[in-house]
Amino acid sequence: MTDEPRDWLPAEFEEHGRELLATIREHFESIRDVPVTVPRSSADLMASLRTELPETGEDFARILGDTREQVMPYVVHWNHPSFYGYFANSASFPGILAETLSAALNVNAMLWKSGPAASALERVVLGWLAQLVGYPEEADGVLVNGASLATLYALAAARDAALGDDVRVLGTAGRDLPVLRVYTSDQAHSSVEKAAITLGLGQANVLKLRSDEQGRLRADTLDEAIRRDLADGVKPVAVVATVGTTSIGAADPVPALAEVCARHGVWLHVDAAYGGFWRVAPSLADSAEDLTAADSLVVNPHKCLYAPMEVTAFYCRRRGALARTFRLVPEYLTSPQDDEIVDFMDLSPQLGRSFRALKVWWIIRSFGRQGLADRLEHSVRLAEWLRGEVARHPDWRCPVTSIYPLVCLRFEPEGIRDLTESDRRKLHDMLNADIVGDLNASGDAFVSHTVLDDGYVIRVSIGNIHTSRADVERLWRRLTEIAERRYAQCADAASASPAGPRHETAS
Repeated sequence: MTDEPRDWLPAEFEEHGRELLATIREHFESIRDVPVTVPRSSADLMASLRTELPETGEDFARILGDTREQVMPYVVHWNHPSFYGYFANSASFPGILAETLSAALNVNAMLWKSGPAASALERVVLGWLAQLVGYPEEADGVLVNGASLATLYALAAARDAALGDDVRVLGTAGRDLPVLRVYTSDQAHSSVEKAAITLGLGQANVLKLRSDEQGRLRADTLDEAIRRDLADGVKPVAVVATVGTTSIGAADPVPALAEVCARHGVWLHVDAAYGGFWRVAPSLADSAEDLTAADSLVVNPHKCLYAPMEVTAFYCRRRGALARTFRLVPEYLTSPQDDEIVDFMDLSPQLGRSFRALKVWWIIRSFGRQGLADRLEHSVRLAEWLRGEVARHPDWRCPVTSIYPLVCLRFEPEGIRDLTESDRRKLHDMLNADIVGDLNASGDAFVSHTVLDDGYVIRVSIGNIHTSRADVERLWRRLTEIAERRYAQCADAASASPAGPRHETAS
């Protein structure tokens, strides 16, 4: 017996681990009875959680009980079969267990010698993921925490490639440099502008080119913009194409854009964080964009391959470019090298790195390529069913469509008369916003929205590993029920108003 401070004993850890696993099991056994979200004011939530710093340790049963009662009900349950917001993701059970083991091992995968098996497994997993998305396996690759940072890293390498190696030492401040430009579409993710801000390129120097009627960046539009800038003495740094845009799930024509970039010697980064893995679904294999020509590429296992947050695969076909930008080795991080060794700290700014590869390895081995294909195809079919229901309903339509299981829909009833086209659009916008608010507040499901030329649009992203046909049918019933109720309130208010139709919805 010792009086030295210690952790839980291994036997205590196992006991508490069983209690936690039982809680998780019970959560998923009754998941469809769990509200996706429970509205609560920020003041109430903070008041319930804000306590004095504990002076002494507390019993685990109490900690777990407080977590069940004070935390779990008030998160938004992204891992719920009725979560359809943003880009629906899910953590599969193999991934959850792998994350637990990874936390227990607590490996820092910065150098090969600091975690040999972790680094070796990362190389294996990166090769498997490259096969799944059709990208060259010999490309440099690294697992990072998210697509936003991958885009930042890609644009840093692209900047250095455009300006030369001395930018590492001299930087850009105070130098007689031309204006540096990044090109993307008006549908691109905000991370492109954030990266430009961070790198000192400036938000104003991200040229957001207008997309076509399908939400795609046209190659001729890009070519014209680059030629115009070159004539004005502007230096093109990179083009960021998107495969699976956030608002509508559009895909830029990567091969055509790559031809333009090659013609002008410009780096092409492809953000396929959402769209990259859907090519694994058999029905999308022939229609998915060819990603081979991208100079750099980001795809997200935590969006589409049922991996717990956070794990993102970032690749660069220009071998050595990432290391030229990020490799900096102080004496205390030197290590022996051979042809098989990769020190992943050299491929991004991050030094301390978690063992991200383990959960992807477990998931791919648990399901296999065919199992992943079956699950992705299931989501595609569910989205097709929902689009079909929308098409058959006289008051609903899909303003845009996507090959991916992202359904954009809009409620547009025609019944209220004597409205101008402008007022009718405002009414429809308010109705759709109310539908989203009411549905999310009910806890029955969670959706998100976007605003297009058509107006306010409801986004339904299908991709959770637990989502069934019955779940999507239930969502459609709830959408139509809420829409009918909200519309009836508008019609009643319009008929009761002596001044004519009212344009606001009842609360």
